[in-house]
Amino acid sequence: MTTNEPLQRLLAATEKLIYANGINATGMEAIVNASGVARKTIYRHFPTKEDLVAEVLRQRDQRWMQWFIASTTKVTEPKARLLASFDALGEWFSTEDFNGCAFINAAGECGHSSKLIREVAREHKVNLERYLAQLATAYGAADPQKLAFDVLLLIEGAITVAKVMGDKTAARTGKRLAEQLLLQ
Repeated sequence: MTTNEPLQRLLAATEKLIYANGINATGMEAIVNASGVARKTIYRHFPTKEDLVAEVLRQRDQRWMQWFIASTTKVTEPKARLLASFDALGEWFSTEDFNGCAFINAAGECGHSSKLIREVAREHKVNLERYLAQLATAYGAADPQKLAFDVLLLIEGAITVAKVMGDKTAARTGKRLAEQLLLQ
């Protein structure tokens, strides 16, 4: 993907719109208006809206993972890094534009009708689990993959509860449960 300015505007506008309103509720006209990029230019780079959304999600995955890794590496001790995952989530949940996980949202909205969107969402979760396994290995877990999957479930649950139930303290609960996992 090129880094030219109109395409970056397009990707940024599309991401903002679909994260706030959903994929199906965001029409191409809204994307054209918000980005200032002509429809013809959009379709020259992305043959379908699905392709555009997939690229938006891929780029969000890269940025989100960079943010998440940076958030967990603010501390040095391996156990603290695993638990810092939930501190990062708590900060995210408190942001004004928090609307849950873009990947869960996209898969939930389009997962049955779009193999591409489902695969991009799945790849994000695989990337997150892979990173958690690295943290679990550094911690010295007997079974790093199992611990990574358990922490992933706590993270996903906290995100879902924060979005669906509006409970911004879900990250603290997830952290408490993760601490119990680490004692086992």
